[in-house]
Amino acid sequence: MGKKDASSVKLPVDQYRKQIGKQDYKKTKPALRATRLKAEAKRSAPGIRDTILIVVAVLVFLLGVYAFFYLNLSTELDLDADMD
Repeated sequence: MGKKDASSVKLPVDQYRKQIGKQDYKKTKPALRATRLKAEAKRSAPGIRDTILIVVAVLVFLLGVYAFFYLNLSTELDLDADMD
């Protein structure tokens, strides 16, 4: 018996959500389509953050290559100076 009584009373949150859903259906199809396309474009467009991360990654890689060659050449020069 308790379940029947509890299910008949709707929570205010559920009523609010139902009202929002009804208002959303009142929008025209072109407006809904435009909103969906705008959201998809925003998700798929590469942002400034992604570009900055790629540039930083390339710079770190180049710095690593430069450091590798610098350290290899400097140790070879030091060994040549010690032999003389």
